[in-house]
Amino acid sequence: MDSLKHDWLTEGLIDYEYKKYILLAYLKDVSRRFNQSELYPFMSDLVFHFRNLIKVREQKKLMYESFPESLSKADFQKLQLTYDKIVNDDEVMGQIEKIISFAIPKMKGMLEEGKELYEFVEEQIDLEPVGVSPIYSDEGYLFINQDASSEIAIYRYQMTFFQHAEENYRSMATEFLMNEVRNISKTYENI
Repeated sequence: MDSLKHDWLTEGLIDYEYKKYILLAYLKDVSRRFNQSELYPFMSDLVFHFRNLIKVREQKKLMYESFPESLSKADFQKLQLTYDKIVNDDEVMGQIEKIISFAIPKMKGMLEEGKELYEFVEEQIDLEPVGVSPIYSDEGYLFINQDASSEIAIYRYQMTFFQHAEENYRSMATEFLMNEVRNISKTYENI
């Protein structure tokens, strides 16, 4: 399963066991991708679904609390009033709440795994400009050299900004150009 549909929680059959297995299959695939050191687009997709579940839970709670209550019992000796909710959860809402309660901790654990991988990658990357640095740095070339080998993968990159809902994002599009072998006569600057 490559991705989880944006409406996976309410699409089709709303059954705890069914949705549980859909979620577990998705998280298994995300875990496999994280183990292959693939963060994009899986981390951002996971964050999107996690935030949606939190919002659904909060909106459900807010809606449930906003309905009026009726007085069911008055104990004048203790000066205590007991109220009953007029609106109660039906079976579908109960299933959704159960699915959300299962999904949030699972997704949170997977987000922690992704965060660890992100931090590891961030620690391992060393970025240095080569040659003359242009004023406009949203386009250029990216040289990737792993484990100090002599082979260099050369990519062209282009940075873009875009807005999604309430957040701004930055993306980097890359295009592979060629592999080059670095030696004494072919330095980064010469390439």
